[in-house]
Amino acid sequence: MKKTENIRDEGFRNYALQANMWAVLLKTGTPLAFYQALNTLYKMLDSLMASHINAEAVSAVAYLSQINITVSSIGMGLAIGSSLKISEAYGAGNYELVGRRVGNLFALCALLDAVLLFSIPFTPAILRFAGTPEELIHIGGTYFAVEMTGLAVTFFNNAYIAVERARGNTKRIFCLNMAVIAIKLSLTAFFVYILHSGITMIALASVISQLFLMVNGLYHIMKKGSAFRLSAENLRLKKEIVLPLLQLSLPVIAEKAAFSAGKVIVNSMCSVYGALTVGALGISNNITGIFSNAQSGYQEGCSAIISQNLGGKKPERALEAFRKIFIINLIFGSLGLMISLVSINTLSYLYAYSSEGLNVEFQNIIRNIFKYDSLGTIVPWGISASVMAFMYSLGETRKILFINVCRLFLFRILLLWCLQRFTSMGSESVGIVMMASNSLTAVLACVLAVFDVRNFCRKNQLAF
Repeated sequence: MKKTENIRDEGFRNYALQANMWAVLLKTGTPLAFYQALNTLYKMLDSLMASHINAEAVSAVAYLSQINITVSSIGMGLAIGSSLKISEAYGAGNYELVGRRVGNLFALCALLDAVLLFSIPFTPAILRFAGTPEELIHIGGTYFAVEMTGLAVTFFNNAYIAVERARGNTKRIFCLNMAVIAIKLSLTAFFVYILHSGITMIALASVISQLFLMVNGLYHIMKKGSAFRLSAENLRLKKEIVLPLLQLSLPVIAEKAAFSAGKVIVNSMCSVYGALTVGALGISNNITGIFSNAQSGYQEGCSAIISQNLGGKKPERALEAFRKIFIINLIFGSLGLMISLVSINTLSYLYAYSSEGLNVEFQNIIRNIFKYDSLGTIVPWGISASVMAFMYSLGETRKILFINVCRLFLFRILLLWCLQRFTSMGSESVGIVMMASNSLTAVLACVLAVFDVRNFCRKNQLAF
């Protein structure tokens, strides 16, 4: 086993450093893109099943899920930042450092889990602090508490997925998450359509499916013979290992947490238009997220490849990866925009139809928000994601934090506040804000990228 694992790890390293870059990016990024897209699709189907209960239930799930994402962004940011350092050590061929960084990543996740589980009894206070309407706290308070329990499991799973991504095992990530989605959707359908349960059981289905991934993750990550093995020896926190991980991860955590928290603020601001608008915005975000999150999957795969090539002293291939992921995401985004615009009438009907019949008002709100959201999200986000893949690999996480702070507070919250205060627009203003904020973010990211690419080329004596 040891010899087999080492040969496989060394083989992928050589492949990432030498093979055709189109093939490397597509082989590494496509399973991650499908994983991200299907992950969003299952959340979409989740809320679709919730809509079978009633419109208020789907609004509660959409609103509370965003708070859930805010909390989970801490573990996600830690996993993303740490995986880049793991990829860098992997590209340099320093397998001892790889193992130590893997162990310290999981040790940090264990500390996060302890804090998270301790906070569960304070769920109502957390929701009120987040500005959650009382009607949604009443409907979904227990749902959120169960989701918090699932997050403790998800923190481990994020770390495991980050490690597998660093070693190029994206097919395993895809297969395991396909199983998670199948388990989740099957249980949710059983609870909602057969047992006629409320939304709390939807959260329980999430916990069970994530436990499946955790068990499989433990099995694979503890196998002997791999440079990426999780061992008890490496679980001890070491200052010289932890500090570089945190130095790169903290801006990512801040960026993701701030952005997710800001979306909670946006949801709270949208509540002036009623709970249906909050639910419609969540649904629109889920639909566009199928494609934009797939682009994020290519971003994650590309970041790992760039980091490995930087660690392997091949800057020209790192720059080549950035140029080609930009083209891939642009093509993917254009196709995604066409597909989403064609399917919106059918999807809005499905979401607005419940056991109580068709809610025409809800369907119209979904379509009005989506027509703007899709135009400003799918293609522009592909541009932003490609730029950020390069910035992540260079360790420019503070710059990414700046981009997303502008995206949220300047281009989104401030603009929404202005539209609410100085115009008579209704819920349609929410879609306009989503279009404007994502488009302006892409422009800002490209402007900053010009300076990064120019400096990178000068430093490594490459043609700009």
